[in-house]
Amino acid sequence: MKSKGQPEPKTPRRKTLAQQGPLSRASLRLRIVFPDDRQLGPGKADLLEAIERTGSISSAARDLGMSYRRAWLLVDETSKLFKRQVLTTAAGGTHGGGAALTDFGRALIAAFRRIEDRAAEAARAELIAFESDLSDV
Repeated sequence: MKSKGQPEPKTPRRKTLAQQGPLSRASLRLRIVFPDDRQLGPGKADLLEAIERTGSISSAARDLGMSYRRAWLLVDETSKLFKRQVLTTAAGGTHGGGAALTDFGRALIAAFRRIEDRAAEAARAELIAFESDLSDV
């Protein structure tokens, strides 16, 4: 339960399969699993987008309804997945800190979102033949 004045956490972005009809209630959540079970999925993508939007890990965490520690761990996992920097950070203090995606980080998230879009379109194309047989879920 959120206290007064706290924003509600944003719900994770899900890729809907159709604009109307039974498939409009279906969604796709894509996760790319790399060796050693290292992953890139919608949660990390949402977090990186929130960091880009807010300019800090702590603000992004608040926006998404997660702890700073959880956000930091997700950022750290993502950073360890790639040789190039995904984001830059500045330590806090009297002038405040901050974080921003690098060009590489922005390109990574854009690529992940394109993959999501293509996967959702492929799923829709395959499932459309079964739409009339879907139970009312």
